Amino acid sequence: MASPKSVPKQHINSPDTGNPSTAVGKSYPIADAGFDEKATKRLLRKIDFILIPYLAGLYLLSFLDRSNIGNARLAGLEKDLKMGGLDYNVALAIFFPFYVLAEIPSNLMMKRTRPSLWTPSIMVAWGTMCCLMGVVKDYAGLLAIRAALGLAEGGLFPGITFYITMWYRRHECGLRMAVFFSAATAAGAFGGLLARGIVELDGARGLSGWSWIFIIEGAVTVAVAVSAYFLMHDYPDTAKFLTKEERHEVQRRLEADHSFLADEFHMKYFWDAVRDWKIWVHMFITIGIFTPLYSFSLFLPTIIKALGYTNNAAQLMSVPPYVVACFFCIAGGWLADRHGQRGIYMIAFNLLAILGFILQIVTDNHHIKYLGTFFAAAGIYPNVPQTVAWNGNNIGGSVKRSVGIAMQVGFGNLGGVMSGFMYQSKEAPWYYRGHGTVVGLLIMSTALSVYMTWWLRRENAKRGMGDMMTGREGGWSVEEMRGEREKGDEAGYFRYTI
Repeated sequence: MASPKSVPKQHINSPDTGNPSTAVGKSYPIADAGFDEKATKRLLRKIDFILIPYLAGLYLLSFLDRSNIGNARLAGLEKDLKMGGLDYNVALAIFFPFYVLAEIPSNLMMKRTRPSLWTPSIMVAWGTMCCLMGVVKDYAGLLAIRAALGLAEGGLFPGITFYITMWYRRHECGLRMAVFFSAATAAGAFGGLLARGIVELDGARGLSGWSWIFIIEGAVTVAVAVSAYFLMHDYPDTAKFLTKEERHEVQRRLEADHSFLADEFHMKYFWDAVRDWKIWVHMFITIGIFTPLYSFSLFLPTIIKALGYTNNAAQLMSVPPYVVACFFCIAGGWLADRHGQRGIYMIAFNLLAILGFILQIVTDNHHIKYLGTFFAAAGIYPNVPQTVAWNGNNIGGSVKRSVGIAMQVGFGNLGGVMSGFMYQSKEAPWYYRGHGTVVGLLIMSTALSVYMTWWLRRENAKRGMGDMMTGREGGWSVEEMRGEREKGDEAGYFRYTI
């Protein structure tokens, strides 16, 4: 490992507009200039290898345990629990209010405690709930366990996305979040294959095939959660897999990238997040993406079955769209990080998703409808990590960022309540109302993304002009930056990711 080079600096260079990779310039007011390029790449690969696959595995289990009810439906869940009418839709929807309720408190708890303690604990809770869904005897029991499952799972996604921002610089988070979230596409693909195999246990020990789907998948989550107590790391300053020099370098890079903004816990940063209009715009962008996401993941087997396929064929045919979505998710994250932009990718992927759902409406050809599911998946899934990374990149200060991400993800997950009623059996096989509503939400998300891209470009230019007028175009001094450390992204030297 190359050693850091000592090059004292007095000023932070002015950031380049809209490029998070240069958000704090090219020199740092720290006693060293950090690792060289090759050593930095080796350090990032080391962190990636230890953190990202494991985090992706945790989210795979989370998404599998919340969406496997769609596979259980095809395995006889409704018949055995005597469900009819909108009962299934209510069972889907009841998960999300409790899921949203848990998100902000969970992120605050993660900040106050330790990720290696908090995250495995909520995993044990939701894995247990998933197992219990397999032994419910009536509809009321299913609703109660689904609500508890939402409460337990609510902290994982916003918690892990915040956790990633505590390890990587802003222009490095998008790809990592995309790889992490690609586990959702893997869950969609793997879930269909796994469910197809598990239903063969139908009748074993007196339990139906749908019961075994919940029990086996929940038991795997609990087993992994126990290992997470020992395998999950907290933050860079305590990571045992890093050397002392590597821990120093990670902290140095983060401090420089975060522009020396306040990192201590204080409730005033909570209220800063609540009052920030930009976070609220991102919340509406997100609900326009998450509602189609949940609609797609919960009803894809049902939509495919309505095209005339058997239950088993529908389970298997739900796999390929997720494989394509996984590729687009990772590729989109890599390109956005490489270009230091997110808004333009958000807009492009939304348009692709809109095309996919329009194909469900305008044609009677089943082959084209099935093709449309590929476009929909390839457009929706990449924008989930994109929108969270975009919002997180533009929130200054770790406490405000943890709350802002939880607000965004929580509000977006309210879309799960809508998605539970989006596709109703009486509207099969066309589902015009469901597809049309999804298209409308994606159009709203696209329009707001266009607005935010324009506003952020203008604000970065305004701040750059302010630097020129005050003679700071050559950089801010350390003292000046520390003087504005509590202002977060309102600090004059902060530059937004466009």
